[in-house]
Amino acid sequence: MKKQYFYIGLVFVFVMVFAVVIQARKEPEMDNVRPAVVAGKFYSEAPGMLRAAIAGFLEDAEPVTVSRPLALILPHAGYIYSGQIAADGYNQARGHRYDTVVILGTNHTTPGFQRIGLYPGDGFATPLGVARVDREIVAALKKASPDCVLNAAVHQQEHSVEVQVPFIQYLFPGAEIVPVVIGAPDGDLCERFGRVLGGVLKGKKALIVASSDLSHYPSYADAVTVDRPILEAVSTLDAVRVQTVIHSQMNRRIANLHTAACGEGPILTAMSAARALGAKGGKVISYANSGDIAIGDRSRVVGYGAVALTAEPAFAVAAPPSAAGPGDGLAPADKKALLSFARKTIARYLATETVPLARGFSPAAQEFRGVFVTLKKYGQLRGCIGRLVPEAPLCQLVGAMAIQSAFNDHRFRPVSAAELKDIEIELSVLTPMKPVPRAEDIVVGRDGVLLQKGRAGAVFLPQVATEQGWSREEMLDQLCLKAGLPEGSWRKGAEFQTFQAIVFHESDFK
Repeated sequence: MKKQYFYIGLVFVFVMVFAVVIQARKEPEMDNVRPAVVAGKFYSEAPGMLRAAIAGFLEDAEPVTVSRPLALILPHAGYIYSGQIAADGYNQARGHRYDTVVILGTNHTTPGFQRIGLYPGDGFATPLGVARVDREIVAALKKASPDCVLNAAVHQQEHSVEVQVPFIQYLFPGAEIVPVVIGAPDGDLCERFGRVLGGVLKGKKALIVASSDLSHYPSYADAVTVDRPILEAVSTLDAVRVQTVIHSQMNRRIANLHTAACGEGPILTAMSAARALGAKGGKVISYANSGDIAIGDRSRVVGYGAVALTAEPAFAVAAPPSAAGPGDGLAPADKKALLSFARKTIARYLATETVPLARGFSPAAQEFRGVFVTLKKYGQLRGCIGRLVPEAPLCQLVGAMAIQSAFNDHRFRPVSAAELKDIEIELSVLTPMKPVPRAEDIVVGRDGVLLQKGRAGAVFLPQVATEQGWSREEMLDQLCLKAGLPEGSWRKGAEFQTFQAIVFHESDFK
């Protein structure tokens, strides 16, 4: 028995020693891994949710239109804002094998740093694991370029490199990364380092990713005006033209324009490196700004573009989607698409804390029209929020109001993933409001009504009175109560505006 215990103890000691040795071997490597600093801020810190978000973006990505890209210019904002545009670009490289991905980040965090900062550690950690650094490429760049320095500090809090890593881990799981921070958008510096980078990567299965957003904080319309010429210039691979356009846009004194491209250095470097690798032009894959997102504010936006640089000739920049204009109304296919988008937006937010972009809709669904999104569970109201006056295209507003109805209608708790299957979505697309002089002019069942008296106001959709079986007077009494006014207050001193609605439900298409 003692002998048996001896052997058991010996095995235990062996296992413990082995574990200690293994741990000792790992610890030095782990000491050189940069931890994720914007997980939970720019993208989900939950691995499953992060994977689902990337998968959703790639599912909706613009189709592949270029052969093997040499470099990509991609945004670096929070995934809920720029993830779809980034995925559009990454999708162009999907299916190709890359042993190395060089990530060119911009310098947000270290004022005064003017050189090329190479990360000297062993890896970058994200919720998806550790992306290993290609130490051979780092060493080769350091040796070949006097502009390069090994500097962990410039990477420590820099998000422009980090946000690219989960996409790379998801799409190219065997690839190593080369994290680089371009200290300043100096044209000569970027040109020199770009040529060195191209020379080091020549003959290798490598991809370059330049991390850059576009305009910061102008209005929606101004952002489009600023961003599209910059994207067109990038597609020409002409560095002088890119710098000229960027600087000319800044000199226009556009209201609230803080920068025209916050990754100018990475863009210039990627262009130089791509030319050294044989690039002949670029293609603008997609463009959007934060005002295009369901939660976005169109008065103050950030621009995002995806550009692929390839050995193919330059491509023309795609025209922006058509804006509002008179249409012939919504076809059944439009209604179905809008309902599907409302559900997709809610489901995507529940699963990934991101939202899809509203694109691929007909001109009629892109008109500027007010809309209410109504959620019903087993026939009972579960949320209803809308906009009488549209500040965005209908398709985008549907997504925005779907989020508001599901999660921000304070009369109800937020919708959960478990109950979404039991909820039916109803859309009420509105006509412009018109003032009516008398309550008697309101037609129950036809007219939605906005009542205003002093600072108080409330609105009912056209279908509300019919669903409740109210007369005109009963409807107006209830409208007063909703506005916080006594019943009957509508009879004196109240103002009315009416509108009509095209109402359709998911059940219409089952």
